[in-house]
Parts: sequence; C-alpha cells; structure tokens
Amino acid sequence: MALFSLRCFTQTSRWFRFSRVPALKFHKSSMMGATVEQFEEAKNKMSTLKNDPGNEVKLKIYALFKQEEARQQYCNLIGSLLAKEGGSPAQEVSAQPAASSNTYTTLLVSTQDNITTIQLNRPAKKNAITTEMYEEIIDALQQAAEDTSVVLTVFTGAGDFYCSGNDLSNFTKIPEGGVEQMAKAGGELLRRYVKAYIDFPKPLVAVVNGPAVGISVTILGMFDLVYAAECATFHTPFSQLGQSPEGCSSYTYPRIMGASKACEMLLFNKKLTAVQACELGLVTEVFPDSSFQSEVWRRLRSYAKLPPNSLALSKQLIRSVDKDRLHAVNDAEVERLMERWMSDECFNAVMSFFQAKAKL
Repeated sequence: MALFSLRCFTQTSRWFRFSRVPALKFHKSSMMGATVEQFEEAKNKMSTLKNDPGNEVKLKIYALFKQEEARQQYCNLIGSLLAKEGGSPAQEVSAQPAASSNTYTTLLVSTQDNITTIQLNRPAKKNAITTEMYEEIIDALQQAAEDTSVVLTVFTGAGDFYCSGNDLSNFTKIPEGGVEQMAKAGGELLRRYVKAYIDFPKPLVAVVNGPAVGISVTILGMFDLVYAAECATFHTPFSQLGQSPEGCSSYTYPRIMGASKACEMLLFNKKLTAVQACELGLVTEVFPDSSFQSEVWRRLRSYAKLPPNSLALSKQLIRSVDKDRLHAVNDAEVERLMERWMSDECFNAVMSFFQAKAKL
C-alpha cells in the first residue's frame, strides 16, 4: 500500500490505546541495544505520560514499536519524553554499525545472458519496500534502460516472499516541515516510482516467487509478462487501510480483468491465488513450485535471444496508445493518496488493522 497513513496518532484517545497493544516477542541475545526488559519498561512507562507529545512524535513511536531492530530507539524516545516531564533520563546507546554496501544495498542487480535481474533483497522483512529501496529500484530501471546489452528486465524477490508492500520504517524520520511535508515527499516519490515503470522502454517481466501485497501487486499492470509460482498470492487491501489504489491500477485493473473483478480486489480487498490471478489476466502463467525457477528462467533465456530492437520498439508501440493516459492516472492516484494519508478515516482504519494483528 502506498506509503501507509501519514496521520497516525492524530487523536489522543486512540494514541493511548496503543499502550495496550501486546508486546512483540523478542529473543534474548548478545545484540547491542535494549534488552527485552528495558523495552517492556519503556512500553509501560509510555502510558504514564501526562502530556500529548504531538502527532509527529507519536507516529515515530508507533513505527519504532513495529520494528524489532528499533526497540532501542523506542526506549530512547520514551525515555526522552519522560525526562522532559521530570522523570527518569533517557538511556544512551551506541549506534549499530552500518552494513557494508556496494552499488545497491536493498537489491541484488545482475545482468547475464542479456537479462537484467532486479531482486528485492530483504528476505528477513519479506522484501518490504523502504524509501531507499524505492530510490534504488528507480535507479536500477534507469540503468537497465540505458544498457544496450539488456533485452529483458526481470523483477523477483529473495526468500519465500515476492514483496510484502511498504515498510513502516519509511515513517520514522519526520522532516522539519512535519507530516504535511512528509505526505508531499511520499507522494512525489511514488509519482517518480510509477513513472519509471510507465516509461521503461524494454520488456519487463515479474517472476512472482511468493506472496505479493500492495504496490508490488498494483504495479504488475505495468509489466509485459507476469509468471507466478503456485504458492504466490496477490492482495491489495486499500479499503481495509482507508487508502486508495496506486500503480495506475485504477486504470489497468479494470482493463485487464473487467470492472467488477477489479473492484473486488481494489475496493473489497479480495486476495487472489496465483491460479485466480491467471484466470483474470493479471498473471500470464502459473508454474508448479517445484519447477518454477527452472521453467521460467529457461523460457526467459530463450526470449532474451530475440532481436532486441524489435522487442523494444514493439513494446513502445503498444505502450504509446496509453502512455499519456497512464501518466495522468498516476498523477491523479498520487493526489488522492496524499489526501487519504492525511484523513482521520485512514488513521482509524490503519490503527484497527494493526490492533487486530497484535491480537493474533
């Protein structure tokens, strides 16, 4: 879902309900950072705050709570709020060492046999998309478009998920301009991200190796082929989260599967199996899990031997009919989502969703 609600915790009463969400289960280890006991203590102290710390701080607290690796930051933030009210001082902690990086830090990008493969590479997080990953995907698409040796470009996921949608860590860094600036920046990033697919000049293939959620599903309407393993599922729970479609799906989905079936997905949150998605035209072909990789890549390597200019020019001809329309749809979807992110309805829906998950 496109960058989630940017107005979480705008109602004080709802904010204090958060203190009753069951704690995440952490394992004790020798990791740097807060212990389980410190995290629990910070969570309990949160409910003792006398003053509302403001929407931006509450949004950051919620996002930190939802991330296991951020529990030390969570403790620090609660401690600093208590310190301002005359309570115990905030804990100090050394920053975690930064991971080493090459050209891309969230992707595995390689080119072989005239095929550029862009693999979402956060398997421990089910390939949830961070702000950094959005930027890297845009760059990787641009690189593949300019590389004359590339005939096909393929997206897939590392691990057992294709992509679980957006990562909540996108919202832990509130800019000086506040939530409104955050919504504007998020909207502009989404606009550029979808534009990169609309304008991509060469055949684009999705190799969906597992469950797909949110924008990783809606953007499939921009792909020329979508191959899926039997274990794959496709879910776009926008209404459940008080949001609206993106990735030009408000235009491509009705064209692909008809208005009624598109509404089932985009309005009423229906999750599709790979076979159902294939029957509706969203997926090109479904393969058995056991032979998925071998069969798909054998086929793609044969496609990559076709005359590259013929493939690219034919795709551009097909896309030219709708290109201006797609850009207009992208702009309209982004504007609508920015409104949604700032709405109370979106806030209430997102909070209900996470409270329900916490009870599982």
